[in-house]
Amino acid sequence: MVEKLSKLKYNAKHKKILDSFLLNIPIVKPGKMFGYPAYYVGGKLFASVYEDAVCVKVPESLANELLKREEIVHFQPMGRRKMREWIQINRNNSEDYLHACMGTYGSPTEIRYSWK
Repeated sequence: MVEKLSKLKYNAKHKKILDSFLLNIPIVKPGKMFGYPAYYVGGKLFASVYEDAVCVKVPESLANELLKREEIVHFQPMGRRKMREWIQINRNNSEDYLHACMGTYGSPTEIRYSWK
């Protein structure tokens, strides 16, 4: 299901899954990025639902490693230049994002400390 936000479309199921995990972490705050749903820690943007994908800011070295995966590409919002510390993860199944978060962090407590 794709929802319309003004003229922008994004996958509402992706947002619901990310909200269920990320917004249970006290330091994560919801917001917007280019009008799309986004997530902030300490006032700094780190993730967003963008159209039918999820974009995440990671260290450039990690981005380069992750870009070797088929479902991950450089994030290029609205056709702009590639952002070297941002990746776009393209998954059809929204629950895959939750499994990826749980596999990476295990719990909201672990992600809380990894973002310090």
